Amino acid sequence: MEDDGKFRCPWGLGSELYRDYHDFEWGRPVHGRDALYERICLESFQSGLAWITILRKRPAFREAFAAFDVEKVARFTDKDSERLMGDAGIVRNKAKIAASIRNARAVLDLDVELDELLWSFAPSTRNGRPEHIRDVPAVTAESTAMAKELKRRGFAFVGPTTAYALMQATGMVDDHLAQCWVPAAS
Repeated sequence: MEDDGKFRCPWGLGSELYRDYHDFEWGRPVHGRDALYERICLESFQSGLAWITILRKRPAFREAFAAFDVEKVARFTDKDSERLMGDAGIVRNKAKIAASIRNARAVLDLDVELDELLWSFAPSTRNGRPEHIRDVPAVTAESTAMAKELKRRGFAFVGPTTAYALMQATGMVDDHLAQCWVPAAS
């Protein structure tokens, strides 16, 4: 419990950025092509890093990646990749940058809306919120299936763990702990 008297999930403590993300974004349903594409990119960039790193750099990511406008990022060239590799405001990882550009192109190649595709993997039922942080999985059958389908459709850097983090971040699953003050999404 924090000084405001609210119980939060343990990862949402300590930093104002974490607290605000926990309280107002994480686990809330996200829809729309560009918004979901942004989450795919940020979750991919987070792989191997602390989420706070991504939160701190999110404004720079949005600027560097044209507000995650899929059409614009899909047109990025080698020159744009070089620009991104030189941008200290973002995570400068060549493979992750390349994956973000490739993923924008994959979104445009879909024969279904990104929203429909991703949300098709959301579990239809769940037995309530987890009691303890140790009860929160890192991978599920649904995230494994999502990752496999995304890879089949040309996406990169989206494995089962990243796919599950995406599901958590976009409200496809609600992994706020049972005691958490954040209301369940309806």
